[in-house]
Amino acid sequence: MMKNWVRRIWYRINPKHKDRLFCTIFGKEKYKRYALELYNAVNGSSYSDLRDLEIITLTNAVYIKMKNDVAYLVSGNIAIYEHQSSVNLNMPLRGFMYLGELYSKILKRDGAGIFNSRLVKIPTPQYLVFYNGTKDLPERSKLRLSDAFINPRADNDYEFTATVYNINLGKNEKLLDSCKPLKGYSTFVDMVRRNSEIMPPERAVDDAVRECIDNNILKDVLSEERSAVMLEMLTTFDEKVYEEGLREEGREEERVNTERERKRADDAEAELARYRAKYGDLQ
Repeated sequence: MMKNWVRRIWYRINPKHKDRLFCTIFGKEKYKRYALELYNAVNGSSYSDLRDLEIITLTNAVYIKMKNDVAYLVSGNIAIYEHQSSVNLNMPLRGFMYLGELYSKILKRDGAGIFNSRLVKIPTPQYLVFYNGTKDLPERSKLRLSDAFINPRADNDYEFTATVYNINLGKNEKLLDSCKPLKGYSTFVDMVRRNSEIMPPERAVDDAVRECIDNNILKDVLSEERSAVMLEMLTTFDEKVYEEGLREEGREEERVNTERERKRADDAEAELARYRAKYGDLQ
């Protein structure tokens, strides 16, 4: 009885797989060229020296309370890039908090004191969200921190924004065409999504990896990180479904026991009816 549902839950797509792959492509030092390419694509710049970009992403290892996807320091600019597969109206607040932590990190590293009278120069911020969920969004939209204020300000003196780019295939084609790794990432995610409609999860991911490698789409990342990508994209055991399976098994066992007891009662009643028919009522 249990074997039937165990086989059904052996694999599932990890809901965090797109975040992790995005961070692998654009946040790892070994693929720094892709980070620079992404930065150039969204800013219309043409940096070519990898030394022009420094990866300063907040990680749990450094900042226990804060962790963002990727962050770069480029020629006096600080770029914070987040990936989202669902609509999240709190992204401006999150970005505002990330920026504060990153400024603290940079100022501490540079030994800059903000309590002195001299003006401390800080990198110019940029905060972008790359969205590829299933809900249809415009190619580009802007979320504002002020929308979360309990008491709106008429002067608009305090503002922080998150610019959201829809990077699903068919959206922002100019941006995707100008950044090959970003287009490759969107293509891979789209493949997995389409495969998942007709294939088991493990095959959906594996076929997408194979097809991308064969067509030179993120070939280096998917070849070098294949095992990690498969591990990150697939969760081999779903505890919630397992617990539900146990509950289903318990309910099934209870149902069988109830049916068995009901049958015994019915059989006893039938036997008593036969006895009465033959010998009359018991006195």
